[in-house]
Parts: sequence; C-alpha cells; structure tokens
Amino acid sequence: MNASVDSPEIGREIVAAGYRTNVHDHGEGGFPVMMIHGSGPGVTAWANWRLVIPELAKHRRVVAPDMLGFGYSERPEDQVYNRERWVKHAIGVMDELGLEQVDLVGNSFGGGLALSLAIEHPDRVRRLVLMGSAGVSFPITQGLDEVWGYQPSLDAMRNLMDVFAFNKGLLTEELAEMRYQASIRPGFQESFAAMFPAPRQRWVDNLASPEEAIRKLPNETLIIHGREDEVIPLEASLKLAELIDRAQLHVFGRCGHWTQIEHASRFARLVDDFLNEADQAAAGGK
Repeated sequence: MNASVDSPEIGREIVAAGYRTNVHDHGEGGFPVMMIHGSGPGVTAWANWRLVIPELAKHRRVVAPDMLGFGYSERPEDQVYNRERWVKHAIGVMDELGLEQVDLVGNSFGGGLALSLAIEHPDRVRRLVLMGSAGVSFPITQGLDEVWGYQPSLDAMRNLMDVFAFNKGLLTEELAEMRYQASIRPGFQESFAAMFPAPRQRWVDNLASPEEAIRKLPNETLIIHGREDEVIPLEASLKLAELIDRAQLHVFGRCGHWTQIEHASRFARLVDDFLNEADQAAAGGK
C-alpha cells in the first residue's frame, strides 16, 4: 500500500470484485451509507471525506472505499479503467461487507458511478446524494481537463488546488505539498495517467448515463453543487435535477468543487437530515 500503517488514509483491506481494496468503515447501527470519492490526482477516500465521515458515522455505518486504481486499492495489471468496471468494483465492496442496500453518496466522478450503480442495480440503493456530480454529458471544462491531465509537480498541484476551491484561504502550502506527495507515491501517477488519457471528452461521456434511464430513477435524490465550480459545471446538476423526478437541488454560493471541504459542517448536516428522513419514514411504516 506504500503508506505508514498509522496513516489515517489506511482503513482495512478487503477483497472486492477480486481486487485488494482499502476501505474505511466507521460507525454502526442505522442504515448504511457508502461514499464514493472524486478523481483528483492523489485522491483517497479519506482525503475526500475526512471532514464528513465522523459526523455521518454518529448515526449510521459509513463505508468509504478507495476505488479501483485509486489510493491504496489494487491497480489492475491491464490498466483498463471505465465506468462499468468501477461500478462492478463498488458492488463488490458492498457484497464483501454484506451490505444488501445502501444510501449512496458520490462526489464528481463518484457521482457518475453512483448514478450508474443505482440505474443498473436498483435494489441495492435506497437514497442518492450527488455532489458536483458527473453522470450527464457536458463539454469538458478547462478545469476538468487540467485535473485529468495532471503531470506531477508542486506548481501543477498548486494550480489544481486553485481550480478546486473558491475559498483561497484553504489553499495552504502544506495542503499543496501533501496532495503533491500523495500524487507521486509509487504507482499512483502511473494508474492515474491510464485512467483519463486525451482526448478527455470521451471520459466525461463514459461517466454519463442515458437520460432515459436517469428519468426512470425512483430514488429520492439530493443534488449538491458549488456555484463557482470550475471542474463540473453547475449546469450538470441543473440537468440532473430536471431529469430525476424525486430530486432536490442545493447550490452553495461562494463555493467551488470542494463542497464537502469548503462547507463541511453544512454539507454534513444537509446529508444527515436527508438520510434521516428515510429512516423516519421507514420507522413510521413499521
């Protein structure tokens, strides 16, 4: 895994869909929630969700895997990555952990996977939370092209941090250094470069689900977006809100692509309240 055993990025290892998988598993009781991270260079589930997991885990079991090829999970020898393979891996995580059904939270790339999983395996998903989500086709933004085209250097990572966050006060030199070091760990950049090679519009389209399939989703869905997001355009979430019948859309002003970091407490409360509604409805129906 190439990390100190006491690193907070290391959870526990399971085998999901045949691959060694690093997964964070916190909390107990309540209806389980699985959180799928985004696709920035050097990303891990812990880096993505570290501010939110402790809050959500107060009331429920929270599972957050490093997806295939990311973080400290295994990298397939054939270096082939696509939406279909990642969804299969996510289902493998659920199967290995005995999770018959989950609430599913997806960030950006992870939102595209969450949407696809809900469409292809409707019995495995209760509620959906899509944050700065892919999942519909849109002309690739300069920001996303820069994220997926990242070549390791400290300056390049500083530039990406500027793209990700509206609140520049978050962009410390320590953060840039931490994310840069994460991106150059053995094997990280090699797998990352294999995921989204140019021309990159095709990967936006690969993460998109058919609109007719999205329209048929029965799930209560919370859509969250930062108004100033330079990576995934707000228009993508507006489109999802139009397509999904049981959708609600919450837009954070003065916020970029990192809603779960720039507005961590508000994000956690919003998601917690949304998931609690389903718990209360289920309890009332007993």
